[in-house]
Amino acid sequence: MNEDQLQAISPLDGRYLEKSSHLRQYFSESAIMRYRVLTEIKWLIFLSQNKDLNQVPRLSKDLKNLLEDIISQFSIEDAKRIKSIEKETNHDVKAVEYFLQEKIKNLPDGNDLIPFIHFACTSEDINNISYALMLKEATALQIKELNLLIDTLRKQSHHWADDTMLSRTHGQAATPTTMGKEFANFVYRLNQQINTLEAIEYRAKMNGAVGNFNAHKIAYPDINWADLSETFIKSIGLTNNPYTTQIEPHDWMAELFHSLIRINNICLDLSKDIWMYISLGYFKQTIKSSEVGSSTMPHKVNPIDFENAEGNIGLANSILDHLASKLVISRLQRDLSDSTALRNIGSAFAYMTIANQSLMKGLDKIKINKDVINNDLESNQEILAEAIQTILRREQVEDAYEHLKELTRGRTLDKDKLISFIDSLKIDESVKNELKELSPQNYTGLASKLAKEI
Repeated sequence: MNEDQLQAISPLDGRYLEKSSHLRQYFSESAIMRYRVLTEIKWLIFLSQNKDLNQVPRLSKDLKNLLEDIISQFSIEDAKRIKSIEKETNHDVKAVEYFLQEKIKNLPDGNDLIPFIHFACTSEDINNISYALMLKEATALQIKELNLLIDTLRKQSHHWADDTMLSRTHGQAATPTTMGKEFANFVYRLNQQINTLEAIEYRAKMNGAVGNFNAHKIAYPDINWADLSETFIKSIGLTNNPYTTQIEPHDWMAELFHSLIRINNICLDLSKDIWMYISLGYFKQTIKSSEVGSSTMPHKVNPIDFENAEGNIGLANSILDHLASKLVISRLQRDLSDSTALRNIGSAFAYMTIANQSLMKGLDKIKINKDVINNDLESNQEILAEAIQTILRREQVEDAYEHLKELTRGRTLDKDKLISFIDSLKIDESVKNELKELSPQNYTGLASKLAKEI
């Protein structure tokens, strides 16, 4: 860990830098500058390709390539130059425009393009597209990370498909399941929510100061700017929003963030469940001899990875929830309070990434403890009450439920007591034998099948 990390205010740039630094390409100050440069140049190239905009110079292939090189070769030195200009302008987007003027005027025939950099744009035209592209790319990466988690859970679901265990409802012993089936539940839930996440449209606008194309129309009144704007938005892989104020209203962002919160909460549920299974002894954790579990209790092997995931999910959700509520509200045609809030999107994604990595690390450490699980099953024969009373109902035995309730509710039964009860029933011997064959280990319904099919 270097000195900057040791002195970082946020753990994202300190303790957890190695886990989250790959997100800098999407969310850093330099990254948002690069997205703005991309948007400005894409708009300039798009305008130059429209024959009805007579004064906009047509680009040669070489000049177009040189403009695109400004995007692909954007460097930390470029970012520093933009920041230097911003010290004079006190305006981040205007600093990007001036930076591009400096770059483009030195290109062959570049001077003629200068008036059309940032043409008819308000800063929010550039910003909303930049953030939409940022989120689209970063979310695609997040989905890849989540799919790795799902793959791990699916493998464990298949591996433990036949490992019967006691379930717990309300914290009490309940009908048996298998460990694999419980993991399969999370695979299914995450897949469903990722499908929802992938269906979200990333919306943007390029319609001027208050959303009415005022500057566009005054300059070129005969152009269908609404159609042209939509064509441009689609050309960069986004969905056009035709009705906005100065800002794109961010409703889609709220949808995205709420979708991520649901995914995070599923991962939180998973973390807490595994934590409980470790507490019950159902899982063992692999041990590294050099590691310490407690500063005073030498025996401890704590479920720290799942606890770390839990903490970071909470931080991610708190930011995402605030953004989802904050960003959809802007006074009249706009206020600037969304600007500072948007700068924190990266922190939410970083906390999610750290949580996912911790989950993956924790999942790699756990091994099922069959002895503890089987002892738990054998010690709770009363969970067969459901199976017995259901078979008795099938045999049309009156008050079947009530008989089993009287025998088992609030009591712990052993196998002998259960057999004595079965022998006392006035039913066919074949049914008695069927009941005696029941055990917690074989009363799992379709759990194994469901786990293997996920």
